[in-house]
Amino acid sequence: MYYDNKLAILRDIFADKEAAFKDDFFFARGKKYPVMDDVIILCEPSEYTELVKSRFEDRGKAGNPDIARDIQSSFGEEWKSYAGILSEHEKEFLQYFDLTPPATLRGKRCCDLGCGMGRWSYFLSDFAREIILVDFSDAIFVARKNLKEKDNCLFFMGDLKKLPFRDDFADLLFSLGVLHHLPTPCLEEVRVLRRFAPELLIFLYYALDNRPVYFRLILKLVTALRALLSRIENGTFRKAFSVAGTYLLYLPLVWLGRALKPFGQSSHVPLYDFYKDKSPQRIEQDVYDRFFTRIEQRVTRGEIFALKDSFSSVTVSDNIPYWHFLCGK
Repeated sequence: MYYDNKLAILRDIFADKEAAFKDDFFFARGKKYPVMDDVIILCEPSEYTELVKSRFEDRGKAGNPDIARDIQSSFGEEWKSYAGILSEHEKEFLQYFDLTPPATLRGKRCCDLGCGMGRWSYFLSDFAREIILVDFSDAIFVARKNLKEKDNCLFFMGDLKKLPFRDDFADLLFSLGVLHHLPTPCLEEVRVLRRFAPELLIFLYYALDNRPVYFRLILKLVTALRALLSRIENGTFRKAFSVAGTYLLYLPLVWLGRALKPFGQSSHVPLYDFYKDKSPQRIEQDVYDRFFTRIEQRVTRGEIFALKDSFSSVTVSDNIPYWHFLCGK
């Protein structure tokens, strides 16, 4: 069994010295958690995805009103459609971790909260002692496949707002591009997460507060379009739109930015700075994410610094992606 050599880790993060496996279940702190394809299911039956329901009879009859079911389904489908870890993901990984370089995380336990298909943990696993991966969609099973060669990772399907782990179970908790998709205020969620680790590395969509005003006007149009498109669940349409958006919108803007670079004007072109060195495959995944996710919160740099009311230190990176920041207790 995959977890035979990880039981001590599980007993520690659950704060239960008697935690154990029996058949297809993990028992800890008086609760029984199903185990499916090496993923420990923390969700209540009412929160199960259709994939999990198909494996377990205890399905629950009522849905959970606290779960944004469309977001859960959308991200599950997104990461099944864009499941591959690309070489360019490593550069992005290093951009996110500029405030806490991977080499400084050797021997430490990290938690990837909202891990998606596991692209950041894939690269971090060469440094961290252990990585706890959590996602509330079927993407967690994609992450398990992508990290099948890694033996220092533990996989959980669960709601990040209801984690059954002990306080300070990790040395670093990182949540990159996740909290702004929740139906609750994302900065408040950052404050809540402080109980789980002494340091938090977070990425939240920026409110374009360091960009010209026309960027924000364009965003309003995109937001209105997203509100309509996110209602369309047809997978064929979503794929076709993502491809069209890549080649008819994102790449033309990148090419325009390149043409203006000799004149020092490239940064005035929307999307150029982040996507100038991205492949069409990588851009397509972002188009899907941007236009088919109903909930999208955005924050300013100033709003992030207001987190100092809950943390002893808040450091916001000056580098893309905007804004990613490190909070310390």
